[in-house]
Amino acid sequence: MTPYRIPYGCQSINQADIDAVLQVLKSPWLTQGPTIERFEQALADYCQAGHAVAVCNATAALHIACLTAGLGPGDFLWTSPNTFVASANCGRYCGAEVDFVDIDPHTWNMDAALLAQKLELAERNGTLPKVVVVVAFAGQSADMQAIAELAERYGFVLIEDAAHAVGASYLGLPVGCGTYAAMTIFSFHPVKIITSAEGGMVLTNRPEFAERLRRLRSHGITSDPALMQIPDTGLWYYQQLELGFNYRMTDLHAALGLSQMSRLDEFVARRRELAARYQMLLADLPLTLPVAQSGSDSAWHLYVVRLDLSRIRLTQKQVFDELRAAGLGVNLHYIPVHLQPYYQEQGFAEGDYPEAERYFREALSLPLYPELTDELQDEVVTHLQRILD
Repeated sequence: MTPYRIPYGCQSINQADIDAVLQVLKSPWLTQGPTIERFEQALADYCQAGHAVAVCNATAALHIACLTAGLGPGDFLWTSPNTFVASANCGRYCGAEVDFVDIDPHTWNMDAALLAQKLELAERNGTLPKVVVVVAFAGQSADMQAIAELAERYGFVLIEDAAHAVGASYLGLPVGCGTYAAMTIFSFHPVKIITSAEGGMVLTNRPEFAERLRRLRSHGITSDPALMQIPDTGLWYYQQLELGFNYRMTDLHAALGLSQMSRLDEFVARRRELAARYQMLLADLPLTLPVAQSGSDSAWHLYVVRLDLSRIRLTQKQVFDELRAAGLGVNLHYIPVHLQPYYQEQGFAEGDYPEAERYFREALSLPLYPELTDELQDEVVTHLQRILD
């Protein structure tokens, strides 16, 4: 239970969701049963993707996606500094070195022009990345068309961390369709667009990727005779082909996620309504409001504003604390990853990615979730206006 009257985000659970979970509880399958496959197929169909592989959370999804891309010691993974640490940590799990590309000052996603410049230099230095994880920050894709062209030119595997963006679209296609990214990651944490309580999914159009993803999520084990190194000796037989993990989703989680799929479009539509209201209600305040990239239709997982500190007599912390004191569960997404102590121990320092650092000093995530009423949203705006004035 959130301690705030108006949290920055929360799940929406109805009776159909509860009934779906109860149905699984009464069935023979609680773990690796048919509901997982149904959830996978439902999301693959929705996103127009060839394959979907469900796992226990999106961090696990990022990890096995990187392994499937062949990432390992001696390799490089690049991502955005404006993200949760999992987008970078997945590279470290594989033994790879991690680096960052600064953000676009308007969209707050990875800057494709800066990526191009950095790739050109890395090619000369022999330090090209094997994997680039591009984050769909707040629910909006980055310039994926331009980045996909760079992936083709420089030979890296493009992974879209779309943990915020299930239900979004880019250039008329659903995020996750695989037109631009080799693999797309979704998250179903309770504050995300839909929830399975905890859970993640990898979508891909490459059957060989899907096969390895499924094996890695379950200890590296296969029961497929065609993949075994010695003949199948019975229906009970299996072989561990590589070192995998216990990253499996349960049928209980999948039942909730599958039930939520029926309201995905409704959730996204309401988020877009609320975002549009914020754009109107906040237009005259000393804030920089989020910008919609041409061709990208955000799922609006987050509604982030930037404080115009040159016009406000309070610090970012003072605004944040006053809103929290008023019962509003505002948040800050994100502390730039390169400023975390772990990454500073890897050699990163303040000043390395100035745009992400400027963004961080001004950002504030306002409440946004489907059950936020217009009246509650008006209250958020009233408190914010009072504080800024």
